[in-house]
Amino acid sequence: MTDYSGWSRESLIKRIHELERDHPEDIRKRKRREQRDIDFSKYRTRLIGLKFAYLGWDYQGLAIQGLPTELPTVEEKIVEALQQVRLVKSCDTSEFEFSRCGRTDKGVSAMNQVISLKVRSNLTEEELADPANDAKELDYIKMLNHVLPPDIRFHAICLRPPVGFDARFSCKWRQYKYIFNGEALDIDKMKHAAQFFMGQHDFRNFCKIDGSKQLVNFTREVFNVSIHELDDEPGYYVLNLTGSAFLWHQVRCMMAVLFTIGQGLESWEMVPRLMDIKVFPGRPAYKLAHDIPLILYDCGYDEKTVEWTSGPTRKYVSHTGLNGVVNDYKIKAVVTEYLEKVVKKSIPEKMDKVIVKLGDGMGQVMRRFIPYDEKQKLEIPDVANARWRARKKRHAEQMEVEPESFHKRKRETVSELDADGILGTDD
Repeated sequence: MTDYSGWSRESLIKRIHELERDHPEDIRKRKRREQRDIDFSKYRTRLIGLKFAYLGWDYQGLAIQGLPTELPTVEEKIVEALQQVRLVKSCDTSEFEFSRCGRTDKGVSAMNQVISLKVRSNLTEEELADPANDAKELDYIKMLNHVLPPDIRFHAICLRPPVGFDARFSCKWRQYKYIFNGEALDIDKMKHAAQFFMGQHDFRNFCKIDGSKQLVNFTREVFNVSIHELDDEPGYYVLNLTGSAFLWHQVRCMMAVLFTIGQGLESWEMVPRLMDIKVFPGRPAYKLAHDIPLILYDCGYDEKTVEWTSGPTRKYVSHTGLNGVVNDYKIKAVVTEYLEKVVKKSIPEKMDKVIVKLGDGMGQVMRRFIPYDEKQKLEIPDVANARWRARKKRHAEQMEVEPESFHKRKRETVSELDADGILGTDD
């Protein structure tokens, strides 16, 4: 290795020029990067809707967070991709009217998540006025999928949504699925209990209360609910749930309660009782069902005004990356089953404790199950909201007296809240 420590400035510059001449490919790469920088003022923009799917277990939820997270979020990857292919000018989502249909937590997946945003168009203002020119538009789906990881895939687009379209506020319903192993569960009891979710109810005892949201209305409407066995996976079942909107952790709370009913630890009557805030003014301190089996499966819009297509007709696009992900997980499943057979054969399992199912295959191990009536009750929403307002007031007063120490403490508090999941996302 050459020792450059004694070289003069002029000699070093000369050597750099020599190395650049020796590596013309590096120069070509730099020129290509420079060519990708475009003048956005020369292009029109258009509002579009996009549908996409993602596997959530390698991400810190869907939404971009205000602070650095342990894992990237799905939206971080999407916004980076939008900027990489020069569909948006910056990573500031407010600049391109970005909106999402619904937030999902860490670990939760989606098959038909929807976003709306304004992106760069390849058409002139006159061409944009005529739908016949859409075939000449940029292939947004292909462009984004080319730079995104294989576990995030765009698959449908609405090039001409109605005026005022917003992915969140224009959505009429959301459908969730929760997949679970039916072993040692009374599925008929779970089906019976699930029917009590139908209609409009106060779901405050089926969600996580967050004082920072200052939420006072916990009434949500469930349009349809069912439980059935998966056709291609005997012994595994899925909860199908469709509603107008859902509270934070609502679906996972509903499943946690259904699991206790399926195990015979609680009666089906517990569902309507938990909806009666006179009986349960605060939620019993039960654990949430696991996040991995939860899927935001679909989102519904006005079919007359919102038309989804696969985009302009293009040549066949390979799904090699996605195929690789599927193959990887299938092989891991087979290897894990080998491990299970070997361990079960050589180490007999003895268990004199109660295992409350949570959908993760392991559950919560307890000496005895504590009925919901006897469990410690969490804060009621009014108390949680008041406590948050009081804390905010104290912080404001402290800022007036000691601004520097206030901001330091505020950063520490936000970090603590994020670690506890308070800044997490909705189901």
